[in-house]
Amino acid sequence: MGEMVQIPYKSVIDGYLAIPESGHGPAVVVLQEWWGLVPHIKEVADRFASAGYVALAPDLYHGESTTSPDQAGKLMMSLNIAQTQKELDGVIDFLANHPAVSSKKIGTIGFCMGGQLSLYAASKNDKVAACVVFYGIHPHFEPDLANIKAAVLGLYAEKDPFVPVESVNKLEETLKSLGKTVEMKIYPNLDHAFFNDSRKEVYNKEAAEDAWQRVLNLYKEHLQ
Repeated sequence: MGEMVQIPYKSVIDGYLAIPESGHGPAVVVLQEWWGLVPHIKEVADRFASAGYVALAPDLYHGESTTSPDQAGKLMMSLNIAQTQKELDGVIDFLANHPAVSSKKIGTIGFCMGGQLSLYAASKNDKVAACVVFYGIHPHFEPDLANIKAAVLGLYAEKDPFVPVESVNKLEETLKSLGKTVEMKIYPNLDHAFFNDSRKEVYNKEAAEDAWQRVLNLYKEHLQ
């Protein structure tokens, strides 16, 4: 459904852009896992387009991707915070001004590394009105939670070795204490990446479908 495009913003960023059959809709930035811009992330963008959204998945690794956890960790840790923030701003501006985008309110969604970047982007850019975090983790990207204007939806797994339940609860408490609009859902007995249907060892269909509906509900309320 989608195609690769170039996003001109100081330095050119490649991204996968999927537009709904109607030709227009609200916009969503889809942020990759630590593997890179792999087929699963493109499929998520296509799924958003099927639901009526203009979805753009930027290639934050600039052409690199991997199936090796060790290499994925190296790629994730090599991201430059300042440069990545500029690129995220560029992606958001590109969507906000795209002729197919029907609203100036932008949604972000990310998985694993991308989940933390989704929250980070929302804390740095006021155009983000709805932010989804799927089991977000990155040790170097610390969002300015007080600066978030977006509604936040967090989707986590009870057995996630990377994101313990205690840290999810702490994040929720902090956001609520700051007066933010937030909903957190922790799926019992599931592992990290339960939404990723290309990873059969952790994928859970029931939880993934429930999470997807929560995402659509959030975007319907805050982007349309």
